[in-house]
Amino acid sequence: MSALDNAVLVLNSGWSAVHIASVRRAISLVYRGIAQVVNPDDFGTYDFEGWKDLSRSDGNGCIRSVNFEFRAPDIIRLRRFNGRQTRKVRFTRRNILERDDHTCQYCGRRLPARELTLDHVVPRSRGGGSTWRNLVVACFECNDRKGSRLLHEAGMTLLRQPQRPKWSTYLALRRGGGDHEAWQRFLDTAGWDTEIRE
Repeated sequence: MSALDNAVLVLNSGWSAVHIASVRRAISLVYRGIAQVVNPDDFGTYDFEGWKDLSRSDGNGCIRSVNFEFRAPDIIRLRRFNGRQTRKVRFTRRNILERDDHTCQYCGRRLPARELTLDHVVPRSRGGGSTWRNLVVACFECNDRKGSRLLHEAGMTLLRQPQRPKWSTYLALRRGGGDHEAWQRFLDTAGWDTEIRE
C-alpha cells in the first residue's frame, strides 16, 4: 500500500471530526484551497505552500515529487463545511466486528477476525433474523457451544445487548491499527469510544 493511501482525519470548519480520507485526497483538497493541514504539534493550520515549507524533509512519511517533498498530513480542516455528515452505518460483518471490538460477546476474548464468527442470539431456526440487535461476535468455541439454542437454554449470557452502532462508518477505524495519537482529541468528542460491559 502506498503512503498516499494512508488515512487522514478530516475536520469541519468547526473542528469536529467528520470523515476519514486518504492522503491523496487530503493533499488534493489542501492544494485546491478547500482545506488546510492541521499541524499535530501545535494545531496550527497551513495552506499547501505553508505546509510544504514547514514540513520539508523531516524524513518520516514524506511525499516526494520531482521538485519538492513534504510530510504527509495526519489531519486536515475544511475551510467552509460546518455541518455533520449523517450516514447510516452499513450492516456488514466488518461493522459488527468493530461494534463488538473484535470481542466474543459470550466469553470476552478479543481475537483476530479470522478466529471469530457471527452468531444469531435468537437462532434463525427459532425465528431470529439477521439484524443489528440479533447478531453478535462470537469465538468458534462459544458459537459451537450455543448451537441453535436460546441463551437461557445454553446457560450463556451476553457481555452487552447488541444494537445499531452510534458511530459513523467513516470514523470506524481499527483502534489497534496505525498511530493516530494526534486524532484522539477530535475522536473523543465524536463519540468514538463505545462502552462495553464486562
